[in-house]
Amino acid sequence: MKTITLNRVGPALKPDPSRVLIRPFQPGDEAGSRRLVARVLALSEPTVTQLLSEVLGEFGDRHAELEEFLHRRFGEVSHFLPPEAAPSSDRQLLLASYFTHEYSLEAAALFNPSIVPHPDQTNLPTGALRFILSLRATGEGHISSITFRTGTISAQRRIKLLPPVPFVTEPARVWNSTYEQALFRRKLAEADVGCDFCWRVLDRLPGHFTMAELQRMLETSQPSSDSTDPAVDRAIRGMILLAESNYEVAFSASPRISQRAIFPHLPSQRNGIEDARFVRFQDDDGSTTFYATYTAYDGRITLPQLLETPDFERFRFITLNGPAVRNKGMALFPRRINGLYAMLSRPDDENLFLMYSEHPHFWYEAKLLASPQEPWELLKLGNCGSPIETEAGWLVLSHGIGPMRKYCLGAFLLDLKDPSKVIGRLRSPLLSPNELEREGYVPNVVYTCGGLVHGDTLILPYAMSDWATSFATVPVTDLLTAME
Repeated sequence: MKTITLNRVGPALKPDPSRVLIRPFQPGDEAGSRRLVARVLALSEPTVTQLLSEVLGEFGDRHAELEEFLHRRFGEVSHFLPPEAAPSSDRQLLLASYFTHEYSLEAAALFNPSIVPHPDQTNLPTGALRFILSLRATGEGHISSITFRTGTISAQRRIKLLPPVPFVTEPARVWNSTYEQALFRRKLAEADVGCDFCWRVLDRLPGHFTMAELQRMLETSQPSSDSTDPAVDRAIRGMILLAESNYEVAFSASPRISQRAIFPHLPSQRNGIEDARFVRFQDDDGSTTFYATYTAYDGRITLPQLLETPDFERFRFITLNGPAVRNKGMALFPRRINGLYAMLSRPDDENLFLMYSEHPHFWYEAKLLASPQEPWELLKLGNCGSPIETEAGWLVLSHGIGPMRKYCLGAFLLDLKDPSKVIGRLRSPLLSPNELEREGYVPNVVYTCGGLVHGDTLILPYAMSDWATSFATVPVTDLLTAME
């Protein structure tokens, strides 16, 4: 077997605890919040002015829009005020600061990267590529979110990361985003929530509707005689939950991509948005969309879901439906195959499977593709990101778990026209944790959520023991030749 020339080239990305988000903070139950409000209302106005000046002076240069955030936060907590209260503007901001805190996104780890071409490839030297690197950032409470970096790969395959900006911002919820009625109807049926009441409501809505329109229609469609009907109550809660679970967020166009962070919002994401596998998807009509499969985790249940973005400014969170949507590690192919979407998955948490679908939100059947064979992968086998198209076939980066729960990276080659055929496979690991990579939050692990091929080279960002991130490069010819 030909020896593979894998070069660990860096640069290394380590978690930076100084990258902090400003976030809502709830300091106790309702009674405790009202007591806190009463204490702030009892402060003299000069004291309020002095304390607010100290807060703004200490934290103002750490956040781009601190005062704007505090204004919004006051509106969110103003219901704790007694009816007769009329606090000054300074007191409103100070009060809001007691219901606000900083959250260090990367305090614990910055790992599990995926890499895709940047939508903007202008003003680059010949042979260079601009990329976006997504990363799983983990902070207090082991909550995971998505952060980004940008960089370039030169014609000589040198990797340069741009330094991130000091501020970190979250996107705003897009409250006027629309839902497609036919798709909404199908998702209700798949979730076993649909009923006659649901269909009556949807029949009265336009082909595309907003959350506000749905809520108004639910209010007007429920007859008084049904007010205690448990089936109607379940239908209302199911329709609202489905709408809330399929939502959009948007960043302003001004922040650089490295300033953007996507923090969990839904109960299903309470403990994290984990291991986003981004892919640049090109449809049959030539249009492109960036998708990412990710794992929503609420502390007990993992749920595979989908992200969609045209530009890394506006993101749509999408529920995945169907009996094949199970477990972690789903990865979408970068184009349709024979008119169908294709996805890798691991529904049994042990073997690698292949799925096809006519719609990217619905997956019904998974067929076994590959099982653990080599000693370094006998515990379980999974993918490490979306397949990469080469002339020789679909290159699939994989991970295997062996003795002492050691994670190594491997690779497969699938037939271009029929990816159910495995036509090549590495018998030895492509990358194993060395002495400098085996120490971290989870020892003895190397992992990636996706690489890319630039020219004749595989660019492989990888995580080191669930703590930090680095890069390696591999000649594609070496890799393909080494496969049996």
